[in-house]
Amino acid sequence: MTQNQPGSGPTALRILLGSQLRRLREANGVTREEAGHLIRGSESKISRMELGRVGFKERDVADLLTLYCVTDEEARAAVLDLVKTANEPGWWHRWNDVLPTWFQAYVGLEEAAARIRTYEVQFVPGLLQTKEYARAVVTAGSAGLGSEEISRRVDLRLERQRVLDKADGPIFWAVIDEAALRRPIGGAEVMRAQLEHLIEQMRQPNITIQVMPFSFGGHSAEGGAFSILRFPDQDLPDVVYVEQLASALYLDKREDVDRYTEVMERLCAVSTTPDETVELLRAIAEEF
Repeated sequence: MTQNQPGSGPTALRILLGSQLRRLREANGVTREEAGHLIRGSESKISRMELGRVGFKERDVADLLTLYCVTDEEARAAVLDLVKTANEPGWWHRWNDVLPTWFQAYVGLEEAAARIRTYEVQFVPGLLQTKEYARAVVTAGSAGLGSEEISRRVDLRLERQRVLDKADGPIFWAVIDEAALRRPIGGAEVMRAQLEHLIEQMRQPNITIQVMPFSFGGHSAEGGAFSILRFPDQDLPDVVYVEQLASALYLDKREDVDRYTEVMERLCAVSTTPDETVELLRAIAEEF
């Protein structure tokens, strides 16, 4: 999945599942031809499955897991549950008219993640935005759009936030550059409400917010914003998401993930502690 742009959430999950099956096959010295024969298919079918270009039949995956010596029931169940999720259309499909194709994959991965770590430079992370702040961001970046489409984009962002309220929702850890908190998006009233919302969100046990302060100066993430997603199944690779102006990168090669993880660790080490974050957010709010 390195440096490509999957077309939808389920496709993103299929890519993850295909990558996992490929690693299992290679670890057990099984050829694509042998795997294809087992599931009454061909070498090319296995190739398409491993690239996430086709849907998965639960029976085929179960047979492949047996061939690949995956006998632990819990491990098998985790993979087969992923098959069901990958084949089901996500809730975000009804927003296809306002959701860029290159971002649909991220929404699907976001829904499946067990942990999301993000660094933001310009805006408050989308999962933590108030409705008014989100509207100001969408309006500023969507010149020429009508009010109805802007409203739908805002509603989509708020719908995404529901993932943090789920009982099995992800751990969300955000590092926000201080510049994003001082930039008056939507005006003073909107910003005060947004900062107060961040303080409120920090009361949730699965949400951690740190701030990269101006006082630190230069740092290792000056290249821009990024997110790292980890999934419940430990056999699935972490994915780094880097958004660009009209596209996105999805990186899952170990060397890429390790590099971004190292940068994230450095950011966390020099950013405010959660208690310091609350103090800083209150101080900034008083300045608006």
